[in-house]
Amino acid sequence: MIKLPREFFLQNTDEVAQQLLGKMIVITHGKKIFKAIITETESYHGDDPASHASRKRTTRNEPMFWRGGYLYVYLIYGMYFCLNITTENVDYPAAVLIRGVKVISPEKKILNGPRKLCRDLLIDKTFDRFDICGAKASKKFSCYDIGLQPRFAALPRIGISQNKNALLRFLVGEDIEPDEAL
Repeated sequence: MIKLPREFFLQNTDEVAQQLLGKMIVITHGKKIFKAIITETESYHGDDPASHASRKRTTRNEPMFWRGGYLYVYLIYGMYFCLNITTENVDYPAAVLIRGVKVISPEKKILNGPRKLCRDLLIDKTFDRFDICGAKASKKFSCYDIGLQPRFAALPRIGISQNKNALLRFLVGEDIEPDEAL
């Protein structure tokens, strides 16, 4: 397992969204530790009308303007959290929405959709603005390359009203089975 360095998240957002597929996230929430493989992502850029940052910088979307490697967690419909990881460089707003994972520990299950993912992995607003490349990352949220390079499909994003046909959702096309030693 190799922890993803900051440089990984400073790449083009579409490439990061694709390369995050098959990576493992480790989330620590109190005494609970979750390990999950990323299976679905969506890419969002500041110049994309579907992006939160397309109109202006706000208190809510501020992390999108930071350099890559920070979490951007926001509430939708007043009740569901969504997990994003910022990408690219300072002042260019961009992030990858993590839409789906395959939990491998403590129990195996598929979490498809950002609502289920955040609910079951206990991701809430306390994760917003967290530096996943910083010194404290392994104590709360970290991301690792575990050697998986799954095939994936590029599809239109879900749940947006603008730029609906852009192929910026990436979904693993086969069942992924990480090494049992993980």
